[in-house]
Amino acid sequence: MADTNLSQTFDAIVVGSGATGGWAAKRLSEAGLTVALLEAGRNISPSEFTEHMPAYKLHFRDMSPEIVKTRPIQKQCYACMEYNYDWFVNDLENPYSTPKDKPFTWQRLRIVGGRTMVWGRQSYRLSDLDFRAYSHDGYGQDWPISYADLAPYYDIAEDYVGISGAKENNPALPDGHFLPPMALTCGEEYMRDQVKKTLGHTITIGRVAMLTENHNGRAACHYCGPCERGCITNSYFSSPFTTVKDAVKTGKCTLATNAVVAHINREKGENRAAGVTYVDRITHQTKEVKAKTVILCAQALESTRILLNSTTREGTAGLGNSSGLLGRGLMDHSTGGGATGELPGFDERPSMNGPHRSNGIYVIRFRNLLTGPQQKRFIRGYGYQGGAGPQFDFSAGGFGAGYKQAVVRGSYGISVGAFGESLAYPDNFVAIDPDLKDAWGIPALHISMTHRENEKAMQEDAAVAGAEMLEACGAKNIQISSRVAEPGMAIHELGIARMGNDPKTSVTDAWCQLHDVPNVFAMDGACFVSSGCQNPTLTMMAITVRACDHLIDRFKRNEV
Repeated sequence: MADTNLSQTFDAIVVGSGATGGWAAKRLSEAGLTVALLEAGRNISPSEFTEHMPAYKLHFRDMSPEIVKTRPIQKQCYACMEYNYDWFVNDLENPYSTPKDKPFTWQRLRIVGGRTMVWGRQSYRLSDLDFRAYSHDGYGQDWPISYADLAPYYDIAEDYVGISGAKENNPALPDGHFLPPMALTCGEEYMRDQVKKTLGHTITIGRVAMLTENHNGRAACHYCGPCERGCITNSYFSSPFTTVKDAVKTGKCTLATNAVVAHINREKGENRAAGVTYVDRITHQTKEVKAKTVILCAQALESTRILLNSTTREGTAGLGNSSGLLGRGLMDHSTGGGATGELPGFDERPSMNGPHRSNGIYVIRFRNLLTGPQQKRFIRGYGYQGGAGPQFDFSAGGFGAGYKQAVVRGSYGISVGAFGESLAYPDNFVAIDPDLKDAWGIPALHISMTHRENEKAMQEDAAVAGAEMLEACGAKNIQISSRVAEPGMAIHELGIARMGNDPKTSVTDAWCQLHDVPNVFAMDGACFVSSGCQNPTLTMMAITVRACDHLIDRFKRNEV
């Protein structure tokens, strides 16, 4: 535990210091509220960043037996490697269970900043195609907010974070406040033009939380490439060096590290939270923090775990669960469908030297739009991420100079991979496992989720449509994949404390407040009603800013 004073009664406790927790702490403390920001992991320093470390300096060449032993689940994440594996949770200390026939990979970090230290940074707005999806196809529920409600808060988040991208005037993917876009490769420019002309689909450069010019005291990206290993110039958005830093700077925010929150405490005889109980990750001592409000930003699964563990005599099914829906409707984008090939006519050779653009293209959703033909096999839609450029051929044969020349000769690759909407099935759920606890004695989650026929049909369609786009470019040796990856692989867990206007059909209201407990909030992905097909982090940030501004107004009116 950091040397901090947590004895006072705070205006707000914020649990989690990642994308949403950082924003909540910043927004509330800058408004003058006292905030206790509780992080389950340790602090992080730029001195441990390894984005410029060559691979030959790795002791085990990224095959460390320690990673295999302690992080077998985390190693499924592309970002978990010998360079940074200790940022990720130890799977032996942080267990969870699943049905034998329903595997789920839960990839998570426990450091200040959480997954903002390794995220892919893709930052897209949802549209009313997403917020009003039920009105369009009759599945699930509409959100209690519209795009117009959230747009001003998207603006605030983008203006602060710094999102580089290009405006496309496509209603399925609203434009935002962008820094100059990163450049497309020659192959991607050709692909964009040919696909637009032949198929009508819109391809744009990825909208990404990486600076293309100096912004808010942070330097522009220098294109070194491996962002998941840290960034010494803070050119990509990570909360420790932006929102959390700003919050602590106010003098109103107390950052407490190694504080593993176990449950929310209730006011005796009152339907209100009094604070939280946490376990010190290092000493295993149990402690309490008191506050007027509790804000969960621990990540959807962890926040819901805290609520489910917050039982009392009046409610043994978890705090805020009068609807019976807490933990129900788990979503994670479906992935696995797409196409790869080789693009002839481009003679550029691959190089280990820079620059390395840590971004790709984005193909905006073109299925099941508000107007036009609708698919018969599935509802909702998908977008693609991908790219085109020169690639090494490490499968080349030969020896010596001939082998080296063959490797560098390589090919000009082209690929697209789909992210599809995940439907909120009620029987995709999380619950407390009665027989499993973590290393700190806190009951662990049981996660039961599987992708269904809708997701399978969507990925099959994405494979065929991906091949059509590559064929439109004249690509050769096209190969397709239509499999559906294991749930959790998108690392976009959403929707198990969903918002709505009716307490009987939702857990939180339009301001992320629990219907049942007026001073507890879930301001992360747990409040999502539907997933859309876009990466969700930017929307989480905007929702958090909106909810915090509403809470600040309530404090001003002495309603808290």
